[in-house]
Amino acid sequence: MRFTTPYSFETTADEVLDGVDLTGKRAVVTGGASGIGAETARALAAAGAEVTLAVRGIEAGRLTAADIAARTGNAAVTAAQLELTDQASVAAFAEGWRGPLHILVNNAGIMALPEAHRTAAGWELQFATNHLGHFDLTLALHRALAEAGGARIVSVSSNAHRTSPIVFDDLHFERRPYEPWLAYGQSKTGNVLLAVEAAERWAGDGITANALMPGGIRTNLQRHQLANITPEIQEIFDTYRWKTVQQGAATSVLLAASPLVAGITGRYFEDCNEAEVTTDPQAERGVRPHALDKGDAERLWAVSSALLGH
Repeated sequence: MRFTTPYSFETTADEVLDGVDLTGKRAVVTGGASGIGAETARALAAAGAEVTLAVRGIEAGRLTAADIAARTGNAAVTAAQLELTDQASVAAFAEGWRGPLHILVNNAGIMALPEAHRTAAGWELQFATNHLGHFDLTLALHRALAEAGGARIVSVSSNAHRTSPIVFDDLHFERRPYEPWLAYGQSKTGNVLLAVEAAERWAGDGITANALMPGGIRTNLQRHQLANITPEIQEIFDTYRWKTVQQGAATSVLLAASPLVAGITGRYFEDCNEAEVTTDPQAERGVRPHALDKGDAERLWAVSSALLGH
């Protein structure tokens, strides 16, 4: 049965957490220096959580942390360095963490790079950042999540997952032509499958994991499209039903901290409700079966572990 809440497209993060006390809870939000990551962090801090912004740009992260602390009156908001494509950086972040972790919001990401970019290991950059980096981080923080008892993992995906399943025989576009939206879509499918498999593997630790589509929000994530604007893209941007940042963070915050979803795990949400499964190729809403496929989730976990040397 599909899980629903009283919330909708218009709901804001503060409305989701109205009356929720997160005092004593500790959260990590990747990509928390701007956009919906910053708003997710602010909402959690406003409810009393201790929040760490895991960010690539540490100075920007510190400025955002200070701003959130000033706006919420919660001094327990800090920034820490994290480069998701650098395994040493991920390891350093995890090794520096002490004590339990109640909430992990895997929010950071890059979108539809117009040209193929690769890491030093030869991995396609969107897959390496959006999926492999978060997979590496989540595994590294497993002990802290288990220690929390009832921890939640939130995996920020996108309806772009519908453009591509995981192409296991060519993850990094080594044999097929690079296409920006296919690469992005594959990485976003990876985000969902990470939640599906973590939910299965770590249920015994009291950990729940869910994925979500935040909605379309005008943030720095669209910088590559805006830099290469075409009439077709402009028309999409002009007619799209955009969310505010406050609305865009609502589903992340719901899965991170709302008592309504306690015990819910391994699912994909949009507009603060579990999405319907659909195979309609024209549907912009809903979740495609390939993103929830348990066989692919298990296989991707094994492949990702091998790539990262776990």
